[in-house]
Amino acid sequence: MGVTYSVGEVDHLYTFFVQWSPEDIYCKHNSKENVMKTETIFNNHTSKHWTIVSVKQQKRRPSVCSSEDSESEDLLPVLTDHSHIFKEHHLDKLVNHIPARAREDQWKLVYSTAVHGTSLRTLYRHMSDIDRPVLMVIKDMDSQVFGAFSSDPFKVSSCCYGTGETFLYSFSPEFQIFRWSGENSYFLRGFQDSLQMGAGGGHFGLWLDADLHRGSTYSCNTFCNRPLSRHHDFKIQDLEVWSFI
Repeated sequence: MGVTYSVGEVDHLYTFFVQWSPEDIYCKHNSKENVMKTETIFNNHTSKHWTIVSVKQQKRRPSVCSSEDSESEDLLPVLTDHSHIFKEHHLDKLVNHIPARAREDQWKLVYSTAVHGTSLRTLYRHMSDIDRPVLMVIKDMDSQVFGAFSSDPFKVSSCCYGTGETFLYSFSPEFQIFRWSGENSYFLRGFQDSLQMGAGGGHFGLWLDADLHRGSTYSCNTFCNRPLSRHHDFKIQDLEVWSFI
């Protein structure tokens, strides 16, 4: 089976062989002949064994000639568990908006209504040992996908918490990110019977009930967002929370 190279990798290999070939194979005093020989080798193999791939294809797999670090920013995140909501196009859009400190980490499923049942208290309990950012994703009964990235794990609190890294996002109808507006710092607040994200102007950006069965979404001053779903009030089909390890 032939090896697959991108156009840029062929150029790097070409330069490598021209500049670093052993003297017993390529003599220094005949560099022009060496270049011609190298071109012949590459031309012959390109037509038989190599495939030129597009940039989009290349981002889906690491190169045999590139280190893992150089390709990491172009790869989809690695999920350690199965998601009932996320598809590849969701991950492809979201990964570049995750803060740099968590962008190259694996994504670990911390809570899922499909696995752990529908309870906000259970969600809080699964967050108790986490001290890293979390990503919530919701799929409502209209199959709309949206959610929030939180700088802090969700918890019951006596006041608002979180930082300006926190944002809301939606794929309904197209992908949009709603970052901190700077108008207030009402990022998150957790109660035993509800979870609130974003506030100001009389509404919450995202609100969930104690049973994780119903929610609501309105424009709020914290994120200056539009409603994340088609309807202000929605029913939850699936909900997941992911952390970064």
